[in-house]
Amino acid sequence: MTRPAKKLTFEQAMQRLDAIVEAMESGEIGIEDSIARYEEAMELAAHCRQILDRAEQRIRQIQLDASGQVRSEPFEAPPP
Repeated sequence: MTRPAKKLTFEQAMQRLDAIVEAMESGEIGIEDSIARYEEAMELAAHCRQILDRAEQRIRQIQLDASGQVRSEPFEAPPP
């Protein structure tokens, strides 16, 4: 049994996605299992997108001030 996507790190989610793709490409799993794994893969992909979106927002908050010094503003994550 796999952990819910929301509890996985980005790297763990990507590893699971790779495993799902390998299993589906191998042709060794049936249609029902393929559908279940596809559904899991879509959830994992959405989870990875959320992590990347949050990281991008955090990076955008780091800016240079008028004197050329790096200024970092507190990051407030949007509600899920």
